[in-house]
Amino acid sequence: MPGIAVNVAVIENEKILLTKREDFEVWCLPSGGVEDGESLVEAAIRETKEETGINIEIVGLVGIYSRLGSTSDIHAALFIARPLGGELRTQNGETLEVKYFLLNELPEELLFGQKRRIIDAFHGAAGICVKQELIDPKEERLTRSELYDLRDQSGMPRQQFYLNRIKAYKTKETVELGATKST
Repeated sequence: MPGIAVNVAVIENEKILLTKREDFEVWCLPSGGVEDGESLVEAAIRETKEETGINIEIVGLVGIYSRLGSTSDIHAALFIARPLGGELRTQNGETLEVKYFLLNELPEELLFGQKRRIIDAFHGAAGICVKQELIDPKEERLTRSELYDLRDQSGMPRQQFYLNRIKAYKTKETVELGATKST
């Protein structure tokens, strides 16, 4: 069964907050799975606080992004938020770095699908549904645990392993429901 997750675009002074993931040492929006008994908005607020140290207010819903393919399928709701306070900090075992970036200064080493989500958030998309597919030429469907085992056995630095693996995939993005500008 597909997972349900949240992504949060925390935007302040034309900069977006990103976290550098511990597992593959690539950048992404604050994000994570929704827990039992928790709403999507509650999960977005909790995940952002846990991963970044920042308290937020959700101000909008950008859309839903379905990541399908070689790993576990995940459907993620992308929210826009504004910071309310707190201090930037990392989460042990989850994030290595937390930093704000201008749109034209985004790091190259982004988790699959994140660049599209960041751009949609910056440009005021609302009500968008996007299917983001990773198509493995070997037609393997790996669990997260199996992917981590391959990473650890590869002998490569984590980031290099991830970026090489993504390059080997065919990627496809389909906007299934068009975006409109929020007012």
